[in-house]
Amino acid sequence: MEGILVINKPRDFTSHDVVNVVRRRLKIKKVGHAGTLDPLATGVLIILVGSATKLFKTFTDFDKVYEATLTLGAVTDTGDSYGRIIEKFSYEGVSLENVKSVFSSFIGKISQVPPMVSAVKYKGKPLYKLARRGIEVPRSPREITIHSLKLLSFSLPDIVFEVKCSKGTYVRTLGEDIAKGLNCGGCISSIKRISIGPFDIKKSISLEEVNESHLQLWKRP
Repeated sequence: MEGILVINKPRDFTSHDVVNVVRRRLKIKKVGHAGTLDPLATGVLIILVGSATKLFKTFTDFDKVYEATLTLGAVTDTGDSYGRIIEKFSYEGVSLENVKSVFSSFIGKISQVPPMVSAVKYKGKPLYKLARRGIEVPRSPREITIHSLKLLSFSLPDIVFEVKCSKGTYVRTLGEDIAKGLNCGGCISSIKRISIGPFDIKKSISLEEVNESHLQLWKRP
């Protein structure tokens, strides 16, 4: 048994939770995922089954598209609404024109510092495990590319946007940086991955639909 599954991950599941469900449903141990989604996030999660696990890097290198909601007014210790509020801000002066101007400043190649709650490793340990222990360590900025950033809805305190970005982009960090550009503070309150490369959410399946008939064969281009 081998191939990939394009899953629409539900909220409050970790990527590893999804892997465990697939293992049980397909009765196979060799299962992995290509590109972590936080429990807060929903949307496209590619699951690799059998020998397809060797294709991990192929999928992680694809550009991705997300739809997210940035809620202004508070900064949290995780960069999303699941975290603890550490600072509050007023967003009264934020206008639609401000948002459009700030969005335009993020298009192209930019530097981004990985959040402490990411899977990036420091001395062999994932940052999120250190964060759980209240430890913060220095992180080097990484170059990423924002191909497009579209405003979908503006209804304060919420700013809904769609972003097409390169691998290595953290949407929660992008949200925090946008809020800073607005002279405010904010955090991501919802996020949905719309696509990974050619794999679109419209052709994904739910966890309840997982079975061998949905396995797709995939070869490196």
